[in-house]
Amino acid sequence: MTDRFPKHWLAIAGALIGSFMAILDIQITNSSLKDIQAALGATLEESSWVATSYLVAEMIAIPLCGFFAAWLSPRRYLLWNGAGFILASLACSFAWNLDSMIVFRALQGFTGGALIPMAFTLIVTLLPAEKRPIGMALFGVTATFAPAIGPTLGGWLTEVFSWHYIFYLNVIPGLDFSVVFISFRSQAVGE
Repeated sequence: MTDRFPKHWLAIAGALIGSFMAILDIQITNSSLKDIQAALGATLEESSWVATSYLVAEMIAIPLCGFFAAWLSPRRYLLWNGAGFILASLACSFAWNLDSMIVFRALQGFTGGALIPMAFTLIVTLLPAEKRPIGMALFGVTATFAPAIGPTLGGWLTEVFSWHYIFYLNVIPGLDFSVVFISFRSQAVGE
């Protein structure tokens, strides 16, 4: 890579993609709950656990990030969570009943919960002090744009294709995220 675009910016871009997908998935199911509810044979009250399980698992994962990143290294931790997020997303699309959907959404939330603070951590640790405001602004755009488009995008995918596609949506960006972190040597992402 050239000096104009150092490797740490690519690492931050990958982390921001992961963060965007994790934040997007908080809201994306909201406009599709009736379709998911009908497909899984759940009541409206029961189907609210589809969103709640994701949020609860995400809130459990966030404070554990520091420990796991120190134990595994930030790069390995991001790779494991990126892979887990993709697999949990695919599992959600194959859910056969409400219980399986709740478990898969909790797994998705737990693995996605790590992607948000780790993006912020990479901005703070990889960027020099004079570039951190740019990284923070990019994180801010990610954190505000994802929930803004989530319900609209989820509703459109459900209307045009099916509710399964709100989970397939995570696969391509998730693979991009993983490729970015697989390609880095340990020193580039804080090992």
